[in-house]
Amino acid sequence: MRHDEMIGKVQALAQLPDRGTAERAAHAVVSTLSERLPSGLARHVAAQLPPDMAEAMREAADASAAHDSGKAGERFGLTAFAGRIAVRAGTDEDTALREAAAVMEVLDAALAPELTERMAHALPADIRELLPVERAVQDTWRYG
Repeated sequence: MRHDEMIGKVQALAQLPDRGTAERAAHAVVSTLSERLPSGLARHVAAQLPPDMAEAMREAADASAAHDSGKAGERFGLTAFAGRIAVRAGTDEDTALREAAAVMEVLDAALAPELTERMAHALPADIRELLPVERAVQDTWRYG
């Protein structure tokens, strides 16, 4: 999926006023997601994203790997996830969660299904709930 198409979908799904806000939201979410995922998985996700989004994800993965020995990803739940997105996007946590759900839906459509499944498996249940309903239910059933 191309960058413009991804940002347009995020803008529409999150009902954001303009593309700049959608771009900030998308970058905030992929950066925060990258911190939560194991660094190798984050790099695989980044490889399937448009260049500027991929770069934001790789930078966050590299910074996170420096803090956690490069393997597991940082451990935090939905509250911290929303807080980090809110700070990066310059918004409140409720808006950050709405934006995160929109970005996760776009990522679900943009990534190879098996990669999205691996990503879902690596996330705690509370963050996994931001995935589109069908995948979140399926993955909760599979991974508990």
